[in-house]
Amino acid sequence: MAESNRHHILTVLVQNRPGVLARIAGLFSRRGYNIFSLAVSPTEDERLSRMTIVVDVESAPLEQITKQLNKLIPVVKIVELAPEHSVERELMLVTVKATPELRSHVTELASIFEAKILDVGFEAITLMVGGPPDKLDAMTDLLAPFGIVELQRTGRIALPKLARRPARLRAVKSRGA
Repeated sequence: MAESNRHHILTVLVQNRPGVLARIAGLFSRRGYNIFSLAVSPTEDERLSRMTIVVDVESAPLEQITKQLNKLIPVVKIVELAPEHSVERELMLVTVKATPELRSHVTELASIFEAKILDVGFEAITLMVGGPPDKLDAMTDLLAPFGIVELQRTGRIALPKLARRPARLRAVKSRGA
């Protein structure tokens, strides 16, 4: 089963108040739902935060999750984002072994994946790369033979894709001068 078929991506707009994250995480925990990824950030409205929650399909039926979330007072809006109709990104920091002899190979991979070198030590390099989850998975797979020292990913963030068709314009007759 493809990853997009194993997970629901929910964006949950919540009131920006202390304890909201704990209440939502508690709801998932009490119900035994597995959270694959969770990212929380402010929005354009300082009164609201956006949570992007990626939930394992097998642990939680979507309808049941949304009903439970809607019962929480701080939840303002819930939207499920289908992968084909959304833009998804993650950020990854990875420290990989890179002896002076292998450093050029690691930096070449970094260049291919448009990663940024953040720190260089004698035996390792720390990289930052952003992109869709499958890009980060691919980079991780290619860096693994060098020896990954540490790796951390932010979790997925997502927004709906924008409309690709322009709004229809009505023709307006111009008056002769």
